Amino acid sequence: MRPRHIDFLRRTITVEETIVEVSKKLSPTGERMIVKPYPKDDEPRTIRVDQDLLDVLAARAQKLGLSRDDLLFPSTEVAGGNPVSRNTFRTRVWLPALETAQLGHHVRIHDLRHAHASWLLAGGADLKTVMERMGHSQIQTTQKYLHTLPDADDRALAAFRRTRGRGPGTS
Repeated sequence: MRPRHIDFLRRTITVEETIVEVSKKLSPTGERMIVKPYPKDDEPRTIRVDQDLLDVLAARAQKLGLSRDDLLFPSTEVAGGNPVSRNTFRTRVWLPALETAQLGHHVRIHDLRHAHASWLLAGGADLKTVMERMGHSQIQTTQKYLHTLPDADDRALAAFRRTRGRGPGTS
């Protein structure tokens, strides 16, 4: 993510590129980190975020003196830094965070996507919105997250009751 991907006025972040880590031997450029112009499915997507997150990102960009095109999370805490390798992120950030959280079980980075989708659905977000937010091209991919919602049918019935009660003359 780069500062130019953040729209502070609209409170959105646009996912429009991805960085892929490859073996130098297999790299077309000879570099380990290759920036690809689009994420999954060649479709940039824009998601709304909370003001709290925007405040943290703005403070970070200001602290590091980042330009619009610098990485927000470079391998070294300097403007113009290089992308973080998977292993560096794992050892410097992820594993210490898991240890601090004391969850009692291992959590993979990808599990955060799963949790986010599940929490959105549990909170009442519709499948289409979650699908778009997650960048899924098929609704079936998003539907896989429904298995984590044991009370989904009860919530659907409650939503139906609320909607049914909004007839003429009701608020």
